[in-house]
Amino acid sequence: MHLLLTGANGYIGLRLLPALLDAGHRITAVVRDRRRFPEGDFADAGDKLQVIEGDFLKPDSLPDFPADLDAAYYLLHSMGSGGNFAANEEATARSFIVALRKTRCSRILYLGGLIDESQPLSPHLGSRLHVEEVLRESGIPLTVLRASIIVGSGSASFEIVRDLAEKLPLMICPRWVNTRCQPIAIRNVIDYLTGLLQRPETAGKTYDIGGPEVLRYRDLLEGYAAVRGLRRWFLPVPFLSPKLSSWWLYLMTATSFPLARTLVDSMKNETVCRDQAIRDILAPPLLNYREAVEKALARIAQNRVPSSWFDALNAGSLAPRFVDAIQVPAHGVLRDEQRVPLKAPRSTVIDALWSLGGQRGWPAMKWAWRLRGWLDRLVGGTGLRRGRRHPKELRPGDALDFWRVLVADRDRGRLMLYAEMRLPGEAWLEFEIEGDALRQTATFRPQGLSGRAYWYAILPLHWLLFPRMAKRLAAGNPSNPLKPAP
Repeated sequence: MHLLLTGANGYIGLRLLPALLDAGHRITAVVRDRRRFPEGDFADAGDKLQVIEGDFLKPDSLPDFPADLDAAYYLLHSMGSGGNFAANEEATARSFIVALRKTRCSRILYLGGLIDESQPLSPHLGSRLHVEEVLRESGIPLTVLRASIIVGSGSASFEIVRDLAEKLPLMICPRWVNTRCQPIAIRNVIDYLTGLLQRPETAGKTYDIGGPEVLRYRDLLEGYAAVRGLRRWFLPVPFLSPKLSSWWLYLMTATSFPLARTLVDSMKNETVCRDQAIRDILAPPLLNYREAVEKALARIAQNRVPSSWFDALNAGSLAPRFVDAIQVPAHGVLRDEQRVPLKAPRSTVIDALWSLGGQRGWPAMKWAWRLRGWLDRLVGGTGLRRGRRHPKELRPGDALDFWRVLVADRDRGRLMLYAEMRLPGEAWLEFEIEGDALRQTATFRPQGLSGRAYWYAILPLHWLLFPRMAKRLAAGNPSNPLKPAP
């Protein structure tokens, strides 16, 4: 079959794509920025995979879809984009329909949220339901899968549970921790999404999907802690409002505040399957919650996490014109530049650059990086908690602590990062190996007097930090004390 896969760069899309290719399908994958798509991971796909670029919020940017499509997966959402996410989701769905009607596509498959339509819905779940209604207006038969919490390495829900259970021996528990849900392993979500293609009788139908257990959110935390052998205590509190809960979740985990608010608002709604009709059609072995957690942790331990929720570029505030140029502005900026002779082989220095951040931290004055991360969290920024997707690999679009990777060119020895921390301006950090030297450049474009005051206030810290960092990187030591060259 010839399939259209939207959201191919997303958390679900990057898991679903290899499964569809393995099943022998021909895929047209739609991405907003092709440079962020890991085409090297699919080099063996050949002509079975075509990647096209377009933004559904900008219909004029969409190319024509292939006319011979058999089915299309709709995996787009705007959950972490702030207060306008419902309007964005509707606009995206309508653009998708307009483009799809020009093809011979005879089926749409959509992954939405598990809901009880008899109860008032949160804005997020209400938007997911509205997207269903918009997609049905296309007249193309729609198959809907409604899922609760998805458990898998890199999923937003799993990473939040992991953050809380790993870091907090004593957890404050708002009332929503007793809300019931029916978590499902990412592996089983992919089983359903691929299996339905072979069952034409499911066209036009809606199915609830979930794992074999109904649990409370508190049970998710306790279950994770049990797998890790951690003892955790829970303190119920009746006074934590949704807004305070959002701030608590934001400060304690790697999630952004808009996503934290969206999730907390949705946690008042039970997400439990009301029927099991899907199991009469497809019967993959369902993993229970403990099994799903164990498999997720195994992937993390083996550095085999193919996608993460925070690796979407729209999580940041980078203007598209800078991504297109891939050059740091040269005018109206303040700059610190270090040029240091290489004290280690070129390949070793590149390995050091590609290992920056995450659990290894930064090459000099780690306390200063941690302090900057905490300050960023306090003013609503991302902080350092996002870490990185892989300890030794970087690709454009990756999140790297409070940076976003713009350029990761190992052949040239060039790495460019864009700051997603809260700043009175915009900042870049660039590394490039030029001959037998490493050039490290920190660039800041201030916004008004406050931006300039910020730069000069931290300038003494830069005088200490940047020279040390450049010397250690040039010696091939990404986070350890500088060692003599061999």
